[in-house]
Amino acid sequence: MKTKILLSGCNGKMGRAITALVKEREDCEIAAGVDLVSTGNEGYPVFSSAADVTVPVDVVVDFSHPSLLEPLLAFGRKTKTPLVLCTTGYSKEQTQAVHEASKEIPVFSSGNMSLGINLLMELAKRAVQVLGDGFDVEIVEMHHNQKIDAPSGTALMLADAVSEAKQEEMHYMYDRHSQRKKREKNEIGIHSVRGGTIVGEHEVIFAGHHEVIKLSHSAQSKEVFAAGAVNAAVFLSRQKPGLYNMSDLLKE
Repeated sequence: MKTKILLSGCNGKMGRAITALVKEREDCEIAAGVDLVSTGNEGYPVFSSAADVTVPVDVVVDFSHPSLLEPLLAFGRKTKTPLVLCTTGYSKEQTQAVHEASKEIPVFSSGNMSLGINLLMELAKRAVQVLGDGFDVEIVEMHHNQKIDAPSGTALMLADAVSEAKQEEMHYMYDRHSQRKKREKNEIGIHSVRGGTIVGEHEVIFAGHHEVIKLSHSAQSKEVFAAGAVNAAVFLSRQKPGLYNMSDLLKE
């Protein structure tokens, strides 16, 4: 039986990539979309808001904007529909709201839907364990010039992974030029580059005494994120209420 997806942000760049990908799959279909505009050629009905959706769906996939989180959470709770949240740039209050919703419905939340990025996270953790405290950690992320939030959600995921592996609270430094002082040992520098049509590149730099180790990932196409989101949707449609991420999907 096909998993019926409600695609929020269906006419954005990622929405169009997911639509194209799902057409090639046999285990799911897009039953409806949510977007302020409709071309009429999507191949499924498009509603201006989640509250207006009248077709039955099994799961929501959201690639839209943080401002749409509240109505999506309301829709999920009201209809008991699982949510795959791929949008980044949530505030602390919104992140807390996601946690609260996951007590009632299944919620999949990840700053990056790429399998390769999640492998990079595990490699970064392993590097911390092997290298110890003798290496400073810096993270550089690059995206296209239309990306609104900075640093990227993925960069923060990588920083959190490093911090977790170090088993101590690390301080994230975003604006080093504003402070005239030496680098502190508990810092993780996070740097953002915006330009052109860069899909997404992330590098974790371990700088030690007379040696530097770099771990990196480069996304060549938005399809890597679309595939991860669709896989998460099919996975989440079978789960109980709770908060899930890529680690849970990779265990399947």
